[in-house]
Amino acid sequence: MTTQTMKAITATGYGSPEVFQFTEVARPEPKADQILVKVVVSSATTADTMMRTGKPYIGRLFTGISKPKFPIPGTGFAGVVEAVGADVTTFQVGDRVFGESKLGFSANAEFVAIPESGVVLKMPDNMEFTEAASFADGHLTSYHFLHEIAKVSPGQKVLINGASGALGVSAIQLAKYFGAEVTAVCSQKNSGLVKSLGADYVIDYQVNDFTIADKQYDFIYDTIGKSSFKACQSVLTPTGTYLSPVLGFGLLLDMLKSSFGKGQKARFEATGANTSEVLLPMLQDVLEIFREGRLKTVIDRQFPLEKLADAHRYIDTGRKKGNVIIVHA
Repeated sequence: MTTQTMKAITATGYGSPEVFQFTEVARPEPKADQILVKVVVSSATTADTMMRTGKPYIGRLFTGISKPKFPIPGTGFAGVVEAVGADVTTFQVGDRVFGESKLGFSANAEFVAIPESGVVLKMPDNMEFTEAASFADGHLTSYHFLHEIAKVSPGQKVLINGASGALGVSAIQLAKYFGAEVTAVCSQKNSGLVKSLGADYVIDYQVNDFTIADKQYDFIYDTIGKSSFKACQSVLTPTGTYLSPVLGFGLLLDMLKSSFGKGQKARFEATGANTSEVLLPMLQDVLEIFREGRLKTVIDRQFPLEKLADAHRYIDTGRKKGNVIIVHA
């Protein structure tokens, strides 16, 4: 039997975007409990660039010690079901779907195989592939931090550092949805964007340091990991929490030290490391907020699949606004 092939990006090791190769590889065949998705659009994220470099090194415990365990990068996808395994009952060929491949990666390819019970949902009729592909990155991660970890409630004050990035633009909308007062930290050129998404106040980080202000916050969500728990303690309420999805030894130590007592806390979690049983209900909740018209996806730039390295170079500049998506021709 002839093995079917597909176009994909593969990483030969950890490092700069030059580790990516646009090549032809064997097409995955869905197992009995899997669906095969023909990817229309995938995502390229800041987290993807960190996984590409293998830094911080502690992350390699999940991705592979000396080289990527899964050579095809990318986790967010949107596409059409091409085939289904023998035991699949929820999906059928032709369904428009979107989701997240988690630590299995492999989304920056023509096809990806996903368990029926994985983080994958049918797309609403009014959702475009371009917005669906990155749904499980910015929206899901920020929902996890603000709703599941912080449990943000009406009247609380939330500061979002890196407010114009993929996690930030989602966090602004979600924090407002939960009834919080939102302060967005970004450059002046992106102030219009964050205000349009609902930010009550904007701090230009190039002019003012939010960590030395008089105001205090119940939660500081540092989406880019550029600050620290120690730097933020003076602007947190006595029981306030510093949250960040960016892994670092310093943050891990702060989590450990602040875990005792009832005072200020530091929190890190890798959203994608949670089980599908945990993530899928969250994605369904986020999708419901989208259906209510309270959540939109901000797209910065689009790149073709063969130019994934260019997408990573752009993300590495730190000037990304919202999401970068990869279009599969």
